Amino acid sequence: MARFSFRKQAEAEPEAAQAHDSDAMAPAALSGLAAPAPAPPPPPAPAPPARDEMLDLRLKLHSRLIDELDLSKLDKLGEGEQRRQVRSLVADFARDERLALNTAELDQLGASVFDEMTGLGPIEPLLQDDTIADILINGPYHVFVERFGELELTPVKFRDNEHLLRIVNRIVAAVGRRVDESSPMVDARLADGSRVNAAIGPVALDGAAVSIRKFSKKPYDLGRLVGVGAMPACVAEFLAGAVKSRVSTVISGGTGSGKTTLLNALSSAISDKERLITIEDAAELQLQQTHVVRMETRPPNIEGKGEIRQRELVKNALRMRPDRVILGEVRGEEAFDMLQAMNTGHEGSMATIHANNPREAVTRLEQMVAMSAMRLPPEAVRGQIASAVGMIVQVMRLSDGKRRLMSVTEITGMEGAVVQMQEIFAFHRIRTEADGTVIGEFRASGIRPKCLDEMIRRGIHYDTANFDPHRSLV
Repeated sequence: MARFSFRKQAEAEPEAAQAHDSDAMAPAALSGLAAPAPAPPPPPAPAPPARDEMLDLRLKLHSRLIDELDLSKLDKLGEGEQRRQVRSLVADFARDERLALNTAELDQLGASVFDEMTGLGPIEPLLQDDTIADILINGPYHVFVERFGELELTPVKFRDNEHLLRIVNRIVAAVGRRVDESSPMVDARLADGSRVNAAIGPVALDGAAVSIRKFSKKPYDLGRLVGVGAMPACVAEFLAGAVKSRVSTVISGGTGSGKTTLLNALSSAISDKERLITIEDAAELQLQQTHVVRMETRPPNIEGKGEIRQRELVKNALRMRPDRVILGEVRGEEAFDMLQAMNTGHEGSMATIHANNPREAVTRLEQMVAMSAMRLPPEAVRGQIASAVGMIVQVMRLSDGKRRLMSVTEITGMEGAVVQMQEIFAFHRIRTEADGTVIGEFRASGIRPKCLDEMIRRGIHYDTANFDPHRSLV
């Protein structure tokens, strides 16, 4: 077959050449004149700059705008007028540099330069994308995002590490923090409450590493969590009733499992008549009540002084007449003061903790109390936990990227030296589909929780049929 194809091709080529020659000679034969010389092709239009060149242009344009704009007057203008002035100067710059940019490209360049001046540069469009949950920057040339539970590499780049460091410093300076070689790691937040962690050299070897946990512009409530399948409606109703009944709650889970989101959602069940005090390393809670006092820790200054830890804030909060104290995350010696608060008239307080299951959460609380150097015997610490914490809610990020409530566990007291716990609701995994989707169901354990009596005394009615272990909860 190969020889036959080659022969057919060889026979076809002379015929095509002969046809081409006869076609080329036809005009000359008809006119009796030689064929005119072909016109030279028009010069190619300048191509739009490549992406790396665009980075250089943006930085060059940024420097020119700093020189030509009166920034003190610019700050007094509205955002629309600011963008108009920047867009006008970008058009002048494009003409001076003889850039072949159409209107859409000019608008894009103007927007990116405006973001460079007032926002967070190349990642500003990612922050505006509501489908993105996390932005992960691994040096200046690799920016990943998490979208719908999956990580993906974006085309976003910084010019170099110095460019990335300018953006990092802009973030941390806005909340009164610093990051440099002497203090190369920092926790911060954006204006909308999104959580930021940054690590620079010498601890980050390939350029600055930045993690941004975005917060939804529309805070999640329990109804919305039910809508996305994080829990059934009857479980959400039970949790809301427990929070209204001032059951002290600890939300346990791993990194990125949705602890803070659930804490925000549960807090919506708290009455507006209560005074809430929140304590966090980086303020990110989005409580919807009107009477909220927000407090945030402070790192040491460049001289190593002035640090304010969560423990000092918890102690001070107890002097501020709180109805409830809410810790964004308990991670150290402040655990002892939190348990004291829950045991001394501040029932209904809430916190999150890193743990893989409810029993491990109790163990971690014991370890954290030991860090406070109170030298309490283990039995006394467990007794404090058993009397202070009423419920542990376990959340998890599953293999398909979805975040689900996995267990609602009640602490019922002590038996000997062991903290007694009983599971009320649990999510049971049945199988995993070929595309990674986890299939499962929520079921009750069949145990009637002790806190149900307090809910009834407070006039909160709950359908006890939901505690039937023989039916799936939806």
